[in-house]
Amino acid sequence: MSATTLDQYQSASRLTAIYPMRGQNFLYPMIGIVSEVGEIADQVKRIIRDEEGIISEERRLAIEDEIGDVLWYLAQLATEFNLQLSTAADQNLKKLSERQQAGTLRRREQNP
Repeated sequence: MSATTLDQYQSASRLTAIYPMRGQNFLYPMIGIVSEVGEIADQVKRIIRDEEGIISEERRLAIEDEIGDVLWYLAQLATEFNLQLSTAADQNLKKLSERQQAGTLRRREQNP
């Protein structure tokens, strides 16, 4: 199976976008993003609480599924604002690279 580009995903996912006032409703996908991120957080909480920090294959796949849901809502949000995911990704990588070259992108030191 070939890798799907961000633009291909955004275009294909739009075919399944059925929600009120599609094309004029950025609030619906924004709420969806927050909701799905909460589901990822719940999966991580269960790893910590129930599985002693061990990531089972079942839990890993559940998180992958939720990440896919976040991506779907993110694609719809981008489309609502007439933006391309690929452009946002490219600009983000450029920004991070510039910060790294300037020495402002670094890890905070941990307290001993």
